[in-house]
Amino acid sequence: MFGKLVRINLSNHQISRDQIPQEHIEGFIGASGLAARLLWDGLDANRHPLDPASPLLFATGPLTGTAGPTTGRFTVCGRSPQTGWWGESNIGGFVGPELRFAGIDVLWIEGAAEEPVYIWIYNDAIEIRSAQHLWGKADTYETQEIIRREVGVPQAKVACIGLAGENLVPFAGILSDHGRLAARTGMGALMGSKKLKAVAVRGTQRLVMGRDEEYRKLRVAVNKKLLEQNMTAVLRATGTSGGAEYLQYLGDMPQKYWTAAKFEGAEKISGATMAETILKGTTACQGCVISCGREVEITDGNYPTHGVAKGPEYETICSFGSQLMVDDLAAITALGDLCDRLGMDTITAGNTIALAYLLFEQGKLTLKDSGGLPLRWGDPEPCFSLLRQMAAREGFGNLLARGSKALAAAYGDEDLAVQVNGLDVAMHDPRAFSGQALVYVTSPRGACHNQSDYFNVGLGGTIEEIGVEFTDRFSPMGKGEQVARHQHWRTVCNSLTTCFFAVVSPTEILNLLNAAMDWNWDLQTMLKAGERAWNMKRLYNLKLGWKTVNEKLPKLILQPLTDGGQEGNLPDMETMLAEYYRFSGWDRTSGFPLQEKLEDLGLKDLLSVT
Repeated sequence: MFGKLVRINLSNHQISRDQIPQEHIEGFIGASGLAARLLWDGLDANRHPLDPASPLLFATGPLTGTAGPTTGRFTVCGRSPQTGWWGESNIGGFVGPELRFAGIDVLWIEGAAEEPVYIWIYNDAIEIRSAQHLWGKADTYETQEIIRREVGVPQAKVACIGLAGENLVPFAGILSDHGRLAARTGMGALMGSKKLKAVAVRGTQRLVMGRDEEYRKLRVAVNKKLLEQNMTAVLRATGTSGGAEYLQYLGDMPQKYWTAAKFEGAEKISGATMAETILKGTTACQGCVISCGREVEITDGNYPTHGVAKGPEYETICSFGSQLMVDDLAAITALGDLCDRLGMDTITAGNTIALAYLLFEQGKLTLKDSGGLPLRWGDPEPCFSLLRQMAAREGFGNLLARGSKALAAAYGDEDLAVQVNGLDVAMHDPRAFSGQALVYVTSPRGACHNQSDYFNVGLGGTIEEIGVEFTDRFSPMGKGEQVARHQHWRTVCNSLTTCFFAVVSPTEILNLLNAAMDWNWDLQTMLKAGERAWNMKRLYNLKLGWKTVNEKLPKLILQPLTDGGQEGNLPDMETMLAEYYRFSGWDRTSGFPLQEKLEDLGLKDLLSVT
């Protein structure tokens, strides 16, 4: 059954095994929700995120690796080097399932090695091996291949950092498999601070569910239903960027660093164009029937792939496409591939570079500053040099490597950076869907769309059985309650873990969870676990000094764009926040959950003062 924790101390090479308390599992389920509770007891606000004592968790959920609907995922958690707040990054592929097959549900890594190392896990055997020969020499794809050869197990799965993680770039990510990344909040920098190049794992143990045969029948039925859905067909055919043209039409796709209402090149970089021109195949995470990953090949022009390469996802075509006014799909593919190899979050990397382009246009940033690189809209070429400089922390790239907030501050206007609580806004403009603005300012990890993809509700992705219903996309009315309900549901998904692309009902998920854990929960019990985990992350941040005054949109997002799909809309934050706080049971001034809310969720004993 779910609940096995392995603790590795890289300072003294001690390895221990523990059983996670059952009340924690029943309270928070698993993955990021459970990780927040596990990290709470040792949380020290005075400890730097990159201190050796700062833990790094690879946390799976009770459905991870079960071949259920999109259950090939796990989360990497710790205190974010990028924001200083709660750090959480969700990643697909095969590493999470492989950890469970090796008998590990949560891998807790603490301490720091004196020299670069990687961890090799083969079922019950765990080794800490030298990675001196990989440090600074191998990119994320090369590292995977080298380690697989070294351990002599071709089926081994590897999660690793690149040059950016080694050099502690605050938005460095962790890559595995065919370009799957735990990209956001800088977990790669936390891994790099421990001199940990990679975690390699191979497991051969069969997962046994609480009610095994019942779970098997349920997952088969749900996967069959998922396979027959239109959304699955669209994602398989066109990938995550399949909706680019429609999102641009609605004003959801950001362009020219959040300052332009339209981008005429959206069609040229869309998933449909990718499918018609360079697509060679698709990839899927473990057990997934959707297969949204892209395999592309470009044989001519300035940016050949030299074989099959990963195709860019929606966030990447925005980061290096619409945000820079670049309509060259080959260039975007190459930039996305370079970012992956260096191990950097494309959202923050692309946003930061786009801000540099804006500063260059405004005359604040000069050729002398950029090392002689003219940063002109529509020209992708300088980005290749800038990305390499960022990962190496050299030249102008050393400033860019500190992120958009530091870049804006260096040129006299920190508020120009489009970020919330230190995390760059994801590629869904909140002026197009007001509820998404509320998501960004209340998310525990900053401006994140993976704590709630509420914009999808505005596109028709309602969930009536939990009270998430369609409302006018611009209106603030009802958004506070709707967003909170959606966040609680998505926290359940992030604790299981399941992918947001799976259109699976909460009742179907409940049935799967009950069969997996031999529970008999009702829907409200499961949703309350999501709410409890959401509040746990809130308490984590409050302990670190979170202030409600920072729950606000950046300056550029408060400027209306009248000639596009946003129709001049500006989110009414005060109305939405007031309703959100009332529904959540939080104090509007301090930000803390009220005493009755803590009692209702069973969290009151965690705080002596509220």
